Amino acid sequence: MQANSCRTTPSIFQPSPVKVPLVNRVHLPAKILRAISITAPSDLVATPDQVIDDSVAAFWDYQFLFVSQRSETAEPLSLHAVDGAVPRDFPLGTYYLTGPGLFNDDHGSTVHPLDGHGYLRAFMINGEKGEVKFTARYIETEAAVEERDAATGRWRFTHRGPFSIMKNVANTSVLRWGGRLFCLWEGGDPYEIEKTTLATVGKVDVVGAGVAAKAKEGDGESRRDMWDMAAAMLKPILYGVFKMPPRRFLSHYKIDGRRDRLLIMSCNAEDMLLPRSNFTFYEFDSNFRLLQMREFNIPDHLMIHDWAFTDTHYILLGNRIKLDVPGSMAAVCGLSPMISALSVNPSKSTSPIYLLPRFPGGQSSERDWKVPIEAPNQMWVLHVGNAFEEKDEKGNTEIQIQATGCSYRWFNFQKMFGYDWQSGKLDPSMMNVREGLPHLVQVSINLNSSGSCEKCSVKALKWSKASDFPVINQDYSGLKNVFVYAATSSGCRRALPHFPFDTVVKLNTSNNSASTWSAGSRRFIGEPIFVPKGTGQEDDGYILVVEYAVSTQRCFLVILDSRRIGDANALVARFEVPRHLNFPLGFHGFWAPHTSA
Repeated sequence: MQANSCRTTPSIFQPSPVKVPLVNRVHLPAKILRAISITAPSDLVATPDQVIDDSVAAFWDYQFLFVSQRSETAEPLSLHAVDGAVPRDFPLGTYYLTGPGLFNDDHGSTVHPLDGHGYLRAFMINGEKGEVKFTARYIETEAAVEERDAATGRWRFTHRGPFSIMKNVANTSVLRWGGRLFCLWEGGDPYEIEKTTLATVGKVDVVGAGVAAKAKEGDGESRRDMWDMAAAMLKPILYGVFKMPPRRFLSHYKIDGRRDRLLIMSCNAEDMLLPRSNFTFYEFDSNFRLLQMREFNIPDHLMIHDWAFTDTHYILLGNRIKLDVPGSMAAVCGLSPMISALSVNPSKSTSPIYLLPRFPGGQSSERDWKVPIEAPNQMWVLHVGNAFEEKDEKGNTEIQIQATGCSYRWFNFQKMFGYDWQSGKLDPSMMNVREGLPHLVQVSINLNSSGSCEKCSVKALKWSKASDFPVINQDYSGLKNVFVYAATSSGCRRALPHFPFDTVVKLNTSNNSASTWSAGSRRFIGEPIFVPKGTGQEDDGYILVVEYAVSTQRCFLVILDSRRIGDANALVARFEVPRHLNFPLGFHGFWAPHTSA
């Protein structure tokens, strides 16, 4: 059935007729050392409360988030509690956090923060014993083994990549499933890690070599067109010259707790350069047995970083991109990073949402899934917190999606994290422009009993400040939830008003209220993680988040009582990581209860 055009309501991301200048630009020192390999002035690392020029402090504070950490510890170290203690009812388990650990080698080269070698951290928490133990090790990817001298331990960057060098660094997300631990990267096979010692087991072909021979479900079309011929020409170059895997797994996965399934997604490498997108979804049981594989060929050039699922749909909130011909020629010739081959495509005033049928048959298969639902105005989706659907007695369905989105103007392939690949320097002002900042949004889609879209709207959730990394109680993934947690900014720093984040916000979507906890002056945070107590009440649990006290070059694991966020006693405990193991900003984490497989 053809999807009807969807009636939309105004979006919160209205295009601006004029270009808004940068605000609070950080005035960089006239002469600085190479960014992300720095030695700061001593007066900036003395006293946290010291009054100094904020523009100078902001520059150095930002650099401290991306200082390489070469030290590792396979032997668990007990962390010292500087505030409070682990509650006795805190569930026994491990908090895994991955992200880049190395940004500069021993020969003067730097890489983009997104391309730093993967560094896995593990916090083993025992409430009954009141202790937190810590380990951290580099993921021994093929690139890491090649670039680190086994005898001397010295590093030399040799690979090109999406943002500065081409290599699978397994630095984006971490997953524990079926008794196994994995580190994932945006564009390659995951690496399996020994879950206790954090030793690298090796790269894993998750779906297996025989999967390609399985009958693929989805659109079922086998016609070849000009883009198939173009893909055939690109494959030898991408696979052979650039060593790109044919199947690029996304770093974001989903867990369907009700069905006890792991959902992962892949795309084809060559589609990065073609005006089409091929996505394949895989569902595994708790023993890693492949239960289902469905492939969808979408006639649109999309970039997907995160996605969603419900009982009946896979949901893609499409970010439109296009081939940058001059940039792609420069990238192929080795004159610029691979990401230079792409640019955002703001040619349409709407954003496509693809509702793909998760299972054959049923209402979700009646509508033409190739026709997207067009959400009002442009919105570049960064991360998805949750999605769920509800059906009324007449068979109409309402789908709710909680996510973070920004404007196409704010999202910049070339300047993410403020990194300049030509100079190798970081400029924090690039992440602190006013226009179109990342915000928490709720997308609502109303389908009638035939599956046709009746209405689509996008509204901002209560919190209006720049935010990202939305998370929920994972027991509610794919189900109706009320509470969303995210990293946000207090806006207290004149020179860093929006990023890095320094605050955890808790949103109650039922009454549209928000409450916060802030780390304090010259302290930043990463992605929060919700740890449920198992009482069956959605917000009864704890929040884990890493605090980066850049003014003193320290890291802390913070435990918050999720129900007390907004109150003075929200902080339950703070544990200090030894200074010699102080680590850079992490990306995504995973809470693994001790009782899990």
